[in-house]
Amino acid sequence: MQAKSGDKVKVHYTLKDINGNVVESSFKSMPIEFTIGEGKVIAGFEKNIVGMEPKDTKTVTIAPEDAYGARDEKKVFEFDKKNAPGDFEPQIGQSIQMHRPDGKSFVVTVLNRTEKGFMMDANHPLAGKELLFDLELVEIVNK
Repeated sequence: MQAKSGDKVKVHYTLKDINGNVVESSFKSMPIEFTIGEGKVIAGFEKNIVGMEPKDTKTVTIAPEDAYGARDEKKVFEFDKKNAPGDFEPQIGQSIQMHRPDGKSFVVTVLNRTEKGFMMDANHPLAGKELLFDLELVEIVNK
């Protein structure tokens, strides 16, 4: 039976960067479980599961537009340290949670220090990158 939209599936994956270095993998833990079409995983991941049968494996390249989108330089900004708590000393490369004026939170990566504070990047760390996945459809769980 082939996986189709609306099916609940269990999938093992390994995500690699463009140089073949492993970024993350589920193979040594539990497969991820999601329903195809609900948008809980990136679009390119879902599209590549459709048509697979349990125990099928494949390696795919997913373009940025089907993953985390293009990088948006408007999401890189300077954060003035005077707007932070007194003990705010993030490390370069650290991901931290910030809050917009409306109270909603978002994650940024600290790029570097500036005279006034820090340069922050609110893009997803994988935005603008092609993603390489090794996929295995473990099970179609429909009940």
